Amino acid sequence: MTANPIPARMKGLNRAEICDQNFIEFVKEWNGRVGATPAAGDAILPGSALDARSFIELLKSQLISRHLDLMARVLRVHNKVFYTIGSSGHEGNAMVARLTRHTDPAFLHYRSGGFMAERFRKLPGMDPVMDSALSFAASAEDPASGGRHKVWGSKPLWVLPQTSTIASHLPKALGTAVAIEQARRIGHASPIPEDSIAICSFGDASSNHATAQTAFNAAAWTAYQKLPAPVLFVCEDNGIGISVKTPDGWIGRNFRDRKDLDYFHADGLDLATGYGQVQAAVEHCRRTRRPTFLHLRTTRIMGHAGTDFEIEWRPLEELCAVEATDPLLRSAAIALESGLLSKDALLALYETTRKRCFAAAEDADRRPRITTLEHVMAPLAPYTPAAVAKEAARVAPHEKRVAAFGSEDKLPEKLPPRHLAIQINNALHDLFCKYPETLLFGEDVAQKGGVYTVTKGLQKAFKGTRVFNTLLDETMILGLAQGYANLGMLPIPEIQYLAYFHNACDQIRGEAASLQFFSNNQYRNPMVVRMAGLGYQRGFGGHFHNDNSITALRDIPGLVVGCPSRGDDAAAMLRTLAALAKVDGRVSVFLEPIALYMTKDLHEAGDGQWLFPYPAQEEAMPLGEGRVYGAGADDLVIFTYGNGVPMSLRAARSIEKKHGWKVRVVDLRWLVPLNATFIAEQAKTAKRILVVDEGRHAAGVGEGVITAIAEAGYRARPFQRVVGADTYTPLAGAAFLVLPGDEDIVAAADRLA
Repeated sequence: MTANPIPARMKGLNRAEICDQNFIEFVKEWNGRVGATPAAGDAILPGSALDARSFIELLKSQLISRHLDLMARVLRVHNKVFYTIGSSGHEGNAMVARLTRHTDPAFLHYRSGGFMAERFRKLPGMDPVMDSALSFAASAEDPASGGRHKVWGSKPLWVLPQTSTIASHLPKALGTAVAIEQARRIGHASPIPEDSIAICSFGDASSNHATAQTAFNAAAWTAYQKLPAPVLFVCEDNGIGISVKTPDGWIGRNFRDRKDLDYFHADGLDLATGYGQVQAAVEHCRRTRRPTFLHLRTTRIMGHAGTDFEIEWRPLEELCAVEATDPLLRSAAIALESGLLSKDALLALYETTRKRCFAAAEDADRRPRITTLEHVMAPLAPYTPAAVAKEAARVAPHEKRVAAFGSEDKLPEKLPPRHLAIQINNALHDLFCKYPETLLFGEDVAQKGGVYTVTKGLQKAFKGTRVFNTLLDETMILGLAQGYANLGMLPIPEIQYLAYFHNACDQIRGEAASLQFFSNNQYRNPMVVRMAGLGYQRGFGGHFHNDNSITALRDIPGLVVGCPSRGDDAAAMLRTLAALAKVDGRVSVFLEPIALYMTKDLHEAGDGQWLFPYPAQEEAMPLGEGRVYGAGADDLVIFTYGNGVPMSLRAARSIEKKHGWKVRVVDLRWLVPLNATFIAEQAKTAKRILVVDEGRHAAGVGEGVITAIAEAGYRARPFQRVVGADTYTPLAGAAFLVLPGDEDIVAAADRLA
């Protein structure tokens, strides 16, 4: 089957117009043989698994997808729509939607117009055209994102919104597949059926991305251990990524023979042929609960997006050949060959769909758009303080606590003051008692109890279904966390060292922390990410273990970062972070200063002044609340956090003796977002200000502190900043050449004198 040659008069037109005209001319000039018209439940063509009723509905979904693309190309130049990455050539993915359920969570490629149009049929009263038009128009009434981005998404249809996905969604799709079974194992009431599967679509070019490869590897790693992971990876292979061609046969060669990733091929250009092939893959995934790779043949017509003028870099003959493989031409031929539709009826359906899409777009253009910053940011970081405080103060069942800790006498509040690591461990035990849906996982966290034994005893108390080791892959650890959170569990993943987070930063920045924003707070993936980090490990580390760079965390919109310096604060902070997750769906990082884990003394060996009692169960730390040492002392105010707190307290003693000043030390405790009001209040009466920041000179928390002070109008205060050097941290004692120390704080105070 080929399209008619392109007339010379049309060679200067854009390819969208040509593809549109191709369909019309193909139908008008079709002169093939018409077979016996099948009944609704009969095969559309002999030997096909696709029945006539399903074919007609799939065809309608394909036409909706195509005309949304054509509409976007026309109306973009009039600023009535704002997105032109289209689905043309990929309309065969509607088969995947038809053969799966609306309760199968879907993480979709941006060329999923056909899939979405078809999935909308799963629930009555939903309109794929109007909903999509509102999204294209960036309307505030867009039911998916509220006008914040053009996304394929729907809360009732279990399509979690993605933006311009280049493989970053694969880990959380796999994580969601694993979570389906995990919910059953821990007795959690999942919001979807137990035999659901997770669907994840992406392009052939994206399959080469490191993030995609880590998901494929983790899927195989899971299957190798016979752990259920019912994910359907749908590789929509159109043979090109923007302008870079995928080598012929590469996807099949690369994925066909992977033992623990079950491979299926389907023709996405031909509904009659491809339907049974897609059906086989879907049924295999649902039945076996194994990760399944569906290699779906597609094509890409009309370019990567509206701004991609392929005629400038691709030979015309090649373009015409690609356009001849348009799946809508094959669907038109099937409709005509089967006798289901006449030429006039098919063209009428085509034009009716066009009018419907354009009418919806014009309607959407008249709807309100986002006009205020407050509206933009509304779903980014929801916070209901009273509800969070109430939840944080809610205590765990007493009998569960006694069982977890071993006896009444071993309850942590009845024990002597302890150091940071033990109090974090105690607080985690309490959270597991309080929230039976809590999961803790990462590298070495189970039997070993973590590199620093912070999670010791948790697996014994709560079993391997809730506390378990993962493969060594931070990207996948955070992908799993998102999957568990998607199904209503409370994940506490551990990133073994802060430096390791940088390998996987986009799983928080681009995925976890953005979900509430891009779904208009309809979807949440609450989690508390534990990260051990910061510097000052004596005789150990180098830059991977003594990492003082938290700038990557401070740059993530909507994220909460807490950093305790002592054990009682750690327990109180964890309670609030868990409550933030449960009540407001927030993503947070609990940054644990490694060098303070076992610290017992403050000034002299044996003084025990850095050991603290376990706080009562109902005590929690409000978000943004700092701790003040030496309240009312105004000669010098030191702002700091983490390791800087005991350092500053020691230095304060020396400064008070040396200069006769009264010194106040302010522990920020919450690093993201910084509490500018609290900082300004502490700076208001200060005669001198010192900022002690163990981060680097060029990018650290201290910059935010100084900005808050300056913006509050206290610029005239004499101040100094004590920070780390702009370098990687070396090994052994050399580390203390680049990190600030007690003596540096005293020297800075001398300069202020």
